[in-house]
Amino acid sequence: MGILFGFAPWIVYWILVGNVPFSAAVLVAFVVAVATFVVARIKGSPGRTLEIGAVATFLILGVLTLTVSQTFLEQWMQPLSNAGIFLVALTSALVGRPFVREFAEAGQPKEVIESDVFARITSVLTWIWIAAFGGMTLSSAIPPLVQGDATILDTRTPLSFVCYWVVPFSLLGVAALLTRVLPDRMVPPEEEIVRKTTFVAFAEAEIDQLIYLATEHANREVGAGKEAYDIRIGSKGVPLVGDETRESWPSTYKVRGRKP
Repeated sequence: MGILFGFAPWIVYWILVGNVPFSAAVLVAFVVAVATFVVARIKGSPGRTLEIGAVATFLILGVLTLTVSQTFLEQWMQPLSNAGIFLVALTSALVGRPFVREFAEAGQPKEVIESDVFARITSVLTWIWIAAFGGMTLSSAIPPLVQGDATILDTRTPLSFVCYWVVPFSLLGVAALLTRVLPDRMVPPEEEIVRKTTFVAFAEAEIDQLIYLATEHANREVGAGKEAYDIRIGSKGVPLVGDETRESWPSTYKVRGRKP
């Protein structure tokens, strides 16, 4: 439900645009974007790119509704709103904070968030949404570029309603479907998932002591009924701040059911 919360401003806008004055559609979407951002801050959620981008997008669109002609709005407001969410999603991936990962991290334990599988799945899903938003932007820009008098209000010209509405929201539906289906198919068996952690050891600890401490720490993390295996230790420990006699060591492990 978190990602739906992030999409709320755009969903509200897409429902309203074409059915109410453009200024009203943008104003309501902007209010929803601000409310979404404020609620997230009150709940202590991290600054999510999608929420911040929604505020910026609908602020810009709001200025346009006050400065450009009605004809321009009818032709370009839909492509511009699609371009807004496309640029926001693309930026999140380019800066290393894919927006899907930001929502997916909520409520997940540290070992899941830091796993390679989690990073791969959220990255793939983010790029699926970026592709969908890019396709939506391209499709909705075709009518005003190809047919000069096309508008989002035209329900008689196939080029207009297909490119403004049918194709973009079909792409949106496909992205939503893939978001639901792909994670289950991409997750390997639990026994193959490599988990990352750290443990503390005295600086003078020898290799067998490090292996023992790493094993004990991993087994405490996996809980009852399971055991850690294929435990591997990093190449170097990091001295603890204020206590140079102990070091923090990185390690990885896999999990399997405990043998009776």
